[in-house]
Amino acid sequence: MVWGASFALIKVAVDAGVAPVWVALWRCLFGALALLGTCLLGRVRLPRDRATWLHAAVVGALLNAVPFTLMAFGEQQVSSVQAGVINAVTPLATLLFGLVLLPAERLTGRRGVGLVLGLLGVLCLLAVWRGLSGGSVGGDLACLAATLCYGAGFSYTRRWYAARHPSAAALSALQIGCATVELALVAPWLAGPPSWPGPGAASALVVLGAVGTGWAYIVNLRVIRVAGSSVAAMVTYATPVWSTAIGALLLGEPLGWHTVLGAVLVLAGLLTAR
Repeated sequence: MVWGASFALIKVAVDAGVAPVWVALWRCLFGALALLGTCLLGRVRLPRDRATWLHAAVVGALLNAVPFTLMAFGEQQVSSVQAGVINAVTPLATLLFGLVLLPAERLTGRRGVGLVLGLLGVLCLLAVWRGLSGGSVGGDLACLAATLCYGAGFSYTRRWYAARHPSAAALSALQIGCATVELALVAPWLAGPPSWPGPGAASALVVLGAVGTGWAYIVNLRVIRVAGSSVAAMVTYATPVWSTAIGALLLGEPLGWHTVLGAVLVLAGLLTAR
């Protein structure tokens, strides 16, 4: 639900004129502050070894800095509903990278059926029989590229990062902190200095960062530890249901019968493949 709401929050920010790379930077900055505050309250220390920091930099780029920028860029051209739907490709991308990076994760018959059902639901949500209408191809491709980054990032996290420290909050804070630094190095060069977008967009960015990129990433890392990257990525099959509902109710974006049917198929796939 939190990640589904993120697409509407991104849309509010980009519609207010915030550059995509600055959307990503503010999102990571507020997320890092929330996570560091959690560590401070819990008296949890961040990892100190160099290897963990290097892995955090890679994970921060794959799961945050690059895909956050791409998704915000895509939402300059497509609706939040469309972006949320495309995000449901993440489990397929995670499965692809997992087969290469994680020998222990194999495609079972049940999981395969679930993935197919979920993919059919996504195609139905997209109304592919009508073509890719309602947004530019560039926006769709940017959102799709973001899902590939997520797929690689989930698998990389599972193999090299998730077990490097007992505290999920500490690892998440380090990851988002590294992404913040990475974005801070390129944002002024790519988009110039930041500007005040107004109270509505500023509030959206704070919530997007503190909740959608702070608290949610602690939960996500715990799921990767317990259930694996493929199962963790399955949540993105439910994301379009929430992004569609929130986009339609709060932003007035279109909602058709195929969206309802697609949501049913997505949930069926999620339940089958869990």
